[in-house]
Amino acid sequence: MNLFLRLVLLLLALAVAAVVVAAGVAATFVSKWASDIPDYRRLDSLTLGTTTRVYARDLSPLGSLTPALAGGARINRTLVTLEEISPYMIASVVTNEDRRFFEHYGLDPIGISRGLKKTLNNERVEGGSTLTNQLVKLTLLDDLGGARTPERKVKEWLLSLQVERSFTKEEILNNYLNAIYWGDGGAVELFGVHAAARAYFGKLPRDLNLAQSTYLATLVPSPRRYLDYKIQRGYMRSLLERMVEDGWVTRAQADAAWREKLQPRGWKVTYDATGNVKSAELVNRSATYLRAVTTTRAPHFMQQVEKELIARFGAERVFGSGGLNVYTTLDPQAQSAAELASRQAVVPQGATLGAVLLDPYTAEVLAMVGQKIEAGRPPPEWNNAVQGKRQVGSSIKPLLYTTALSTGLTQLHTEEDRPVSFPCSGCPDGEYKPQNFGGKFYHRDMTLREALNRSLNIPTLRLADRIGLPTFRGKLTELGFTPSRDSGLSLAIGTLETTPLMMAAAYAPFVNGGIWRQPRYISRVTTVSGQVLYDAANERQAQRRVWSPQVAYLGLDMLLGYVNDFRPTEGGFGWKARIPGWEVGGKTGTTNDVRDLWFVGATPTYVGAVWVGKQAGGTMGDKDYSGEVNPPIWRTMVMGALAGKPPRQFTVPDGIMYETAPFKRDVQIALVDPNYQGKTTVIERDNELPQLREASPPPSDATVKVNLDRRTGRLATEFTPPEFVIERRVRPEELPGYAPDPNPQPLPDDLPASLPAAAPKPPTDSPDGIPRAPQLPAQAGGNS
Repeated sequence: MNLFLRLVLLLLALAVAAVVVAAGVAATFVSKWASDIPDYRRLDSLTLGTTTRVYARDLSPLGSLTPALAGGARINRTLVTLEEISPYMIASVVTNEDRRFFEHYGLDPIGISRGLKKTLNNERVEGGSTLTNQLVKLTLLDDLGGARTPERKVKEWLLSLQVERSFTKEEILNNYLNAIYWGDGGAVELFGVHAAARAYFGKLPRDLNLAQSTYLATLVPSPRRYLDYKIQRGYMRSLLERMVEDGWVTRAQADAAWREKLQPRGWKVTYDATGNVKSAELVNRSATYLRAVTTTRAPHFMQQVEKELIARFGAERVFGSGGLNVYTTLDPQAQSAAELASRQAVVPQGATLGAVLLDPYTAEVLAMVGQKIEAGRPPPEWNNAVQGKRQVGSSIKPLLYTTALSTGLTQLHTEEDRPVSFPCSGCPDGEYKPQNFGGKFYHRDMTLREALNRSLNIPTLRLADRIGLPTFRGKLTELGFTPSRDSGLSLAIGTLETTPLMMAAAYAPFVNGGIWRQPRYISRVTTVSGQVLYDAANERQAQRRVWSPQVAYLGLDMLLGYVNDFRPTEGGFGWKARIPGWEVGGKTGTTNDVRDLWFVGATPTYVGAVWVGKQAGGTMGDKDYSGEVNPPIWRTMVMGALAGKPPRQFTVPDGIMYETAPFKRDVQIALVDPNYQGKTTVIERDNELPQLREASPPPSDATVKVNLDRRTGRLATEFTPPEFVIERRVRPEELPGYAPDPNPQPLPDDLPASLPAAAPKPPTDSPDGIPRAPQLPAQAGGNS
């Protein structure tokens, strides 16, 4: 007996020791995991109070910026409050996901016990997680995935307790409804009740009835239930019964909801009189690829705004700290025109596009489309306008030709169009033997004007060899590009890789008199209380002179020639870009094997670029698309942006004369008058930005303070009410552009005090002869 008792005591001691050791080990892991949990206060960034709102240049809303979840998925950009959600929807979600939500403190002992019991019985575990647990898992612990590991559960419980202590039940429920995943919406995942309501029923969350609410609530555990409506009805019936049990709805309300002839988008369902399904057919699987889900206008432009904001202020300031008001450069009319052009674009099979429109005088981005827009579905997030670097083909040639003109050559300078070879260490037989597109040679001298009109490679390469690749690379660097140091002569015919945005910016100096400016998206940023954090009018924009006004105009004249000199029967490539009543210049580009198609063009008001190609790269076939695809897209975009505006003319600087083209009598070619006294070359001094060597001084960095009328963007007068007077810094040489309007129109007196002023119209002249708009929006080888 004593022996048996000793054995029992020994076993008990061993058991106690094992428990103690296990508890110690568990405590060690719990302590380690507890020290490595994220900050629960990050949930603040999901609240409406921290939404950053973005506005177009006319102050119309573009959308809101909200953060991505930990794993990179983005919550729906349209957040809603509980007051904006149907009570049926709230009751359905609480009943289906956490019936004791308003009774527990983040952990549900009954649910946990049920889960442990099923685990011990080797049954399928379901339930047990509270709404708070799920919210923590969806947001703060998303990087751990959905695996049921001890680490994730411990962190989930600890964070849930912290969240419950720091947030009200209403705040937790509100955040949950804005963050929960509701299925695949195509390019946009359906996060949040707003996206779900719009995707499945085309309604706002506040308009959901009981039947629709129970349908959506039963999708939460498994959105794939959408694919089998008959089975889903069983879940809906069960949920309605539980809602009656819990007192959320009456029996009569539940029965009426069951008899409702519900038609989730994409399904065609017939019912009998009692609400049972007779037939259910999924007639449109793509029904959840909805335009309604994309609640942000100009999504690719918004991407760039968000990136710039984060780079400037940091993610915490953008998504936390009360949110921001952001006033951008986007022109709604121009954006609508770009989107129309994208929808109507006829592109080779499997191809997409990227397009951008700039103000050439300020480099403000007015419109941006990053993909070919297809009806009924949001475009992919990848932005071809700024992210996809592609070979530019012959659209680079005007930059080379203008560089040559800046060395003293003229458009009448000739280069031979005959077969030629150049030494090349990396080429077969040590020689680079280029060809014109199609292998055709004219076997005669070509003026630069005609060579560009015909987009010939051989005269272009001879010209590049004449002026020297280092000269051309240097000019490309000034124009914002980063050409490879070891690039060969093929650089001159388009092996440079860049984006439509940067090509548009490089063509802007042709229009504005020779100044390159860094493109920008944002005019003004304030806190929600009105504190100004950034104002473009008070910051010197990155810019530099790359051409003299005369040389810039000579380059522009060549662009005008490319579009207008030759009719289609004469071999013209750019004629489809013509716009009645407007001067239009531009250049196409096609790369080897037809991998990339380009058109970059300019009017006196806008400069823009369109790229067409396959997203993953690759050839679009062997068809010659030169001038057929991109110019019409560009024309539709620019015509829409110009609609309602009176035609303007390009400004011709002093010192320009004209001669008749030797290859066509009705063509006049611009030249610099040999008697012109001004200087037309641009030089560099001691690594400074290139400056114009001319009689008048270049724009200085000095600025002066002036008082402006916020309603007009011009100098305030004695008639300007004090509440509309704002202080700005401008450069002295730009003051003429801010002169009060001699014929003022009546102005409204009810503008909100914190809104940015409109920019004045660009003046037609300035001290250095360059048409410039004052910066006051207070708010690879080429073929053709």
